Amino acid sequence: MRIPSSEHLTLDLRVHELLPDFRLEDVWRLPEVVGTAEEFDDAIAMTLTAEPGRGGNVPSRFLWWARDALGRWFGLGEVHDADPSGGLAIPGDTASSIVPRLPADLRGTVDGMRHEHLPFTPVYRTATEYAAEISNRTVHGVLHLAWVERPDGLFQGQMAVYVKPRGRFGHAYMAFIKPFRYLVVYPAMERQVARDWASRVSRGPRPRAS
Repeated sequence: MRIPSSEHLTLDLRVHELLPDFRLEDVWRLPEVVGTAEEFDDAIAMTLTAEPGRGGNVPSRFLWWARDALGRWFGLGEVHDADPSGGLAIPGDTASSIVPRLPADLRGTVDGMRHEHLPFTPVYRTATEYAAEISNRTVHGVLHLAWVERPDGLFQGQMAVYVKPRGRFGHAYMAFIKPFRYLVVYPAMERQVARDWASRVSRGPRPRAS
């Protein structure tokens, strides 16, 4: 469920101070991902084990394959090869990662955490936020998960993507995949997230985020 960027930007989140030069590309509410404050660990763990490139949704798998094909054809690297430590500087910056931007209280908060299948590198977490970054020859991006308190005292998941495209091709690529994200990827992702969240109890304890 996409929501206006302004709704996300009004929240009191650490990510705003860290990424003033990034573009907020998309924000969406995860309607089925609702829980207590302590269940944010489950929401993060679900993100860490996500595997969209090998899921059951054919269009999503096709888009994943298409990005890898473009990477091979144009020398951009494949999605799973993305690595912020690989030396590509963030556009407009000299650093290759947003880690140097972290204040002291956020450093080391994701030690030992990793994504099992997605090419994202964890950057920081708090009681209500989790962020991970991706870097390749198309874009430097940050995936952000927020645990937003509701009037009833429960919390709801909200996911955002921040980007800095690399050059003209990066901007063209982001524009090209935009309708596919809205029509294919996000609806499929929302259904998968809802199923994963609903079935997490029946699968037994999930890996803890901390």
